[in-house]
Amino acid sequence: MRRLLLAACLLAGGAAALAAGAARADEVGSFSNDWTGNGLTVEAVPDPDIQGVTCHIVSFSRSVIDRLRKGNWFEDPSNTSIACRQTGPIVIGKIDTSKGGEEVFSERKSLIFKSIAVRRIYDRANDTLIYVIYSRQVKDASAKMAISTVPLFNANPTWSKGKPER
Repeated sequence: MRRLLLAACLLAGGAAALAAGAARADEVGSFSNDWTGNGLTVEAVPDPDIQGVTCHIVSFSRSVIDRLRKGNWFEDPSNTSIACRQTGPIVIGKIDTSKGGEEVFSERKSLIFKSIAVRRIYDRANDTLIYVIYSRQVKDASAKMAISTVPLFNANPTWSKGKPER
């Protein structure tokens, strides 16, 4: 029984760590936030098409005790937060400037159905990059999401493909 429990927990943790998006995430910090061992992990995710912009994502991971108590062995909650900032000179490559923007990162939170994703949208009118992190599993009509912006005003970005017209 112990080996089965250990295998289930390892599978759950491995599923949460699988990155399926275009960007890679580097863990920069982690800590336990309660006595059961539930934890928070902070990852740095550089925008793959925009040099000089990094998003920091904090995610919750369930402990073995929490998994035993509540079930749902193979998934972590999709409770996440995001903050994106200029971390160097901004060089913007080919990006989707449509209203829907484009996905720049995604990560599994369960073996099958749940994942989180980060979408970048360019706000032409305000010359701002918008990053939205959201859960792909909508449960009880309550999608989880967070938003961060990187204003390009006074950032003097270089557009390698030319700045889009307003």
